Amino acid sequence: MKIIIGGAGAVGKHLSKLLSKDHQDCILIDDDLARLGDLDSKYDIMTLHGSPTSIQTLKEAGAEHADLFVGVTPDESTNMNACILAHALGAKKTVARIDNYEYLAPHLQPFFEKIGINSLIYPEVLAAIDITNGLKMSWVRQRWDVHGGVLVMLGIKLRSTCQILNRPLRTLCGPDDPYHVVAIKREGETLIPGGNDELHVGDLVYFMTTREYIPYIRQLAGKEHYTDVKNVIIMGGGKTAVRVALTAPDYMHLKIIENDELRCERLNELLNNVNAMIIHGDGRDLGLLQDEGIQNTQAFVALTGNTEANILACLTAKRLGVRKTVAMVENLDYVDMAESLDIGTIINKQTLAASHIYQMMLDADVSNVRSLMMVDSDVAEFVAAEGSKVTRKAVKDLGLPFGVTIGGLVRDNQGILVNGNTQIQAGDSVMVFCHEQNLKKVEKYFKSGTLW
Repeated sequence: MKIIIGGAGAVGKHLSKLLSKDHQDCILIDDDLARLGDLDSKYDIMTLHGSPTSIQTLKEAGAEHADLFVGVTPDESTNMNACILAHALGAKKTVARIDNYEYLAPHLQPFFEKIGINSLIYPEVLAAIDITNGLKMSWVRQRWDVHGGVLVMLGIKLRSTCQILNRPLRTLCGPDDPYHVVAIKREGETLIPGGNDELHVGDLVYFMTTREYIPYIRQLAGKEHYTDVKNVIIMGGGKTAVRVALTAPDYMHLKIIENDELRCERLNELLNNVNAMIIHGDGRDLGLLQDEGIQNTQAFVALTGNTEANILACLTAKRLGVRKTVAMVENLDYVDMAESLDIGTIINKQTLAASHIYQMMLDADVSNVRSLMMVDSDVAEFVAAEGSKVTRKAVKDLGLPFGVTIGGLVRDNQGILVNGNTQIQAGDSVMVFCHEQNLKKVEKYFKSGTLW
């Protein structure tokens, strides 16, 4: 597959790294040689110095033969123009990174398709969705919904209050039990568990269940004493904070602490009709936090552009008694450290954007691809095609690659947990958990006409 990426910023570099692992034919374009650096020697990609909106540069990159063109420079107009030009030159699919929420309106999708832009990504909106979902459930590190929540995956950090510790999983979650454990993160290692594996204190565990059993999972995990989030302090008033404030439930009371006075004035304009108070100050100031009621706050969210400041602020909030903390960690090198410090929920816009783009590379009917940084894995919702491999045998006989597990499926809008005897049918939406595997290798099981 030939892929051209316009923009060697954080998203472009991260996407290049992912694609190099897949050995895709990838070319990265940027008009700044310093940003391109030695990426062509670090990753299995080619780099091209030039503007993504230059017709000559696009021709040199081979846009007329491109399966996918991705515009992810910091400038929205550049990305959109580059996609339009690449499409006109022959690129089959295009994706543009934007920062105008208006463009995401569903009724505008045909318009953008017509001018040559197949998909739009707004990383701050994707991040806000994750943050808001996490705030709704104070006891969960990460939540992933399938088909509006008929199937749910919950990432939960286990403490000594958990009721299902130190017992083989085969005695806990059999074919008739209302949950599956699809992954365990323990001391920096990811386990795809078998029947003899056990859950331990400190494990980050990913449960697959159906919506009606979420309270049961909460009880098993020993999280019933966690209070619901009503008061939230957000440090940093950037675009992500604005989207969180606009999408948070009405029962939540938000305080946004922003260090820039002019930005505070802008926030007051943007959030005039929202249940949010704008405070001018430094979110790391202990005196300010105490004055603003940190002791009565159930969640602290650090969304500045400084990763180190976000991590330190969350540690401070935890020390002051806040149970739920969320940190924006833009530097991927810091993710493992943040996890080892027990920060809480970690948000990275690069991986969120890359997951959305990666979805467009797959030929099978797939949606809702997510990258789970904490367990170095991907999770995706595949639709089984008529006559596909996955419909021909029971799950236990499919011969799925090592590190791949099927957690559940949706049939007739009903969530169903999958076991070894489950027979997947054409049209089922299947949740696939994929550790250190290329989803491209998994998709063949869901495409029609593929021979064994």
